[in-house]
Amino acid sequence: MMPIDAASLILTREPIGKAPEFLVVRREASLAFAAGAYVFPGGRLDPEDYEAGRAPSAHPDPVDAAARIAAIRETAEETGIVVETAPADLVPFARWLPVHEVVVRRFDTRFYLARTDRDVEPVADGVESSHAFWASAGEILDRCARGDGRAIFPTRRLLERLAGFGSFAEARAQAEALPPRIISPWVEQRAGEDWLCIPDDAGYPVTSEPIATAFRY
Repeated sequence: MMPIDAASLILTREPIGKAPEFLVVRREASLAFAAGAYVFPGGRLDPEDYEAGRAPSAHPDPVDAAARIAAIRETAEETGIVVETAPADLVPFARWLPVHEVVVRRFDTRFYLARTDRDVEPVADGVESSHAFWASAGEILDRCARGDGRAIFPTRRLLERLAGFGSFAEARAQAEALPPRIISPWVEQRAGEDWLCIPDDAGYPVTSEPIATAFRY
């Protein structure tokens, strides 16, 4: 099965004297994919996104252009926050694509960074997201550690990466310094146990997790 094009937006705000906060949603418990998980707003690309991405003024890569449009659209639909950043100004941060051997339903997901200075509180749509809020990466990881929700494998790795930045500028600088690549986790055995792994040179502080504890990898 061909992978499904998808996009997510990592929208950042910087409270004075605090760690950067990110816009996070908790997916509805009834959904087929990642039910109840903490994720960044996003979803699959719609036909209208592809159409807009083919416009002469869009990004040279029409799929990337469509993904940028979809990331902003999905954020507005899921949280009510209209992102003022233009699609062309979003910062590519990550791209994840599971392999056939790991999952059946595959999403080729592009993650983009954006920053906002607006003090706007999100409102969950009640369809795809049951809760929408701002929190630091460390706070979300702490919630997961306490058993107050969970994050799928890519989101957890992204949160661990984001937790290491003291500002949006730091996150952007790393994203721009690393060569573009697709992260496709693989499985390897360690001491008789299956581990899910990603490259150790892609900016992620944690690069493996036992399959037994990985959620929706």
